[in-house]
Amino acid sequence: MQRKHVLALALTGALVSVGVYAQKGVLFNDETVRGRAADLAATPAQRALSRRASQFVAQTKAPAPISASLAPPIYSVTEDEVYDVDSFGRYVKWLGLTSAFIDVQTGCEKPTSPDQFCQELNPTVGASTAFNFQDAARIKLPKGASNSILCYWFSPVLMYTWSNPTAARVTGRLNYSPTLTIENPVLADPSLIDPTTGMPFGGQLMTSMTSSERFSESLEPGVILSERQRDSTICMAGLISHKSLIQNYGLTPAQADDFFASPTTVRLNVSGNLQYVSDAHFVFGLRIVGD
Repeated sequence: MQRKHVLALALTGALVSVGVYAQKGVLFNDETVRGRAADLAATPAQRALSRRASQFVAQTKAPAPISASLAPPIYSVTEDEVYDVDSFGRYVKWLGLTSAFIDVQTGCEKPTSPDQFCQELNPTVGASTAFNFQDAARIKLPKGASNSILCYWFSPVLMYTWSNPTAARVTGRLNYSPTLTIENPVLADPSLIDPTTGMPFGGQLMTSMTSSERFSESLEPGVILSERQRDSTICMAGLISHKSLIQNYGLTPAQADDFFASPTTVRLNVSGNLQYVSDAHFVFGLRIVGD
């Protein structure tokens, strides 16, 4: 049985944390605060950046002809009423499932599949171990897969062991932060400028997700404590949408139309670090839906 199928079965069961003192909270890192995540509505500063990017495009290139167009609204609703007018009333389209299996431990074995990753644990007592895996999992969508929005369902399963081998009380820490790299041929236009970097998109953009988490545990001397966490997040404004391409990234309506008419690849990246953890095993499930 493939590991992705195992994940699909595993996610049907509820996994309960046994940590009484573990603290969990959403991490709003600098990328999220600046509004880089398309999952959040555009801030006034972000809209100003996208206008500057649009002006740059207008000065350097003639408008591209529209090769596709957004489907007309199904219902007569306004942005003030529902915000997301483009997808309002449309059925959800299931657009694929993928997963990444990440271990942080001593003695990494050779991966047996392209979605399996391992980071060697820092052997120094009390030292932090960082991990960063790009393109840990991916979904490749054909052209025209969705009308106006791509949305994620992110389902992590976390299994880890706190360990304090010292003679003093310490605080164990674990955090992770997922991001998504979105590849689309429309973004290969060198005149298109990513307002969050000031550089050409180069065929792709990266968006953070409102799915980062951090955990901490107060550990008495000699304590070993295993925990298992099961959590899920569902996007709000979308990992990318017709609206966000215009408001957040400065594309013209015609370019946003062409984006959704083109094939798109979504790649999951996961980074983080841990301290006073003797081993950790993560399963990150990613499902994409559209309209």
